[in-house]
Amino acid sequence: MSPRLQVNRVKPAALRRGDAVGIVAPASHFKREDFDAGCEALRRMGYTPVYGDSIFERDLYFAGTVERRARELEEMFAREDVKAILCARGGYGANYLLPRLDVKKIAAKPKIFVGYSDITSLLTYIGDSEGVVTFHGPMVAKDFYRTDGIDLGSWQAAVEGKSNWTLAFSADSGVKGLAQGSAGGLLYGGCLSMLAESLGTPYEIDTRETILFIEDVGTKPYQIDRMLMHLKLAGKLAGVRGIIFGEMLDCLQAPKQGYTLEEVVMRVVGELNIPVAYGLRSGHVSGGNITLPLGVRVALKVDSSGVRLEFLESATIA
Repeated sequence: MSPRLQVNRVKPAALRRGDAVGIVAPASHFKREDFDAGCEALRRMGYTPVYGDSIFERDLYFAGTVERRARELEEMFAREDVKAILCARGGYGANYLLPRLDVKKIAAKPKIFVGYSDITSLLTYIGDSEGVVTFHGPMVAKDFYRTDGIDLGSWQAAVEGKSNWTLAFSADSGVKGLAQGSAGGLLYGGCLSMLAESLGTPYEIDTRETILFIEDVGTKPYQIDRMLMHLKLAGKLAGVRGIIFGEMLDCLQAPKQGYTLEEVVMRVVGELNIPVAYGLRSGHVSGGNITLPLGVRVALKVDSSGVRLEFLESATIA
């Protein structure tokens, strides 16, 4: 087993009904009505939403100043009563927080931290620098407020400490196998735009020995191609053992384009000779947002019968 796979991951405590869930806005501002509806959904699930009034501040397109956003996130990790931290939404602006966060303090008091999109930069930085398990999954004002916004099964399995569980997709489920095979590694990844933009910075992603999850939204196929090639030329696909693409919602050049996005991505990753799947709904999705714990050991199998992603350990401590 490689040294990266041997590292003991820092896991947060499991989430239970009745626990306080902190809500933060590290990036863009959000719609108050969607936020309120998301909080109500969390209450119906048995949680107690906790947030400060400053979360509603606005600075240009951000949810307040970078000082406010960084302070809010660190304070939520420090609070003893808060058992999980959910992002209100993504958008843009989480990268401003990277040089300001004390990640060692965060690792000293690990908590379930959930988000996607722009939040990818925080998920990967906290995971890479301190080995903390983070969670690519639904956000309050983007998913929880919708009646069909979250995949409850994966949410419960991920946050409640289930030790071994599986996401299995048949050949007619919408999740496709693009290249068959089996592989194991650490689940890792997030929004492709944020993964690519980390390159050349102190917060550059570490994709070694991973099953890499990649998703995006509203991005044209040639832009997807360009970012994948950027990762490839930077050596970030060389140590990857398997790839799972997300739903890739609205990633079209034109309604009647003469090629598929699956063809585009396989032009870049096909020669890697690793299993490749496409269509897993986590992040920017049409509904049923799947929670993916990042930093845990998984096994990916892609064959003619479908796609199977097995989680070989719990993401939280029960």
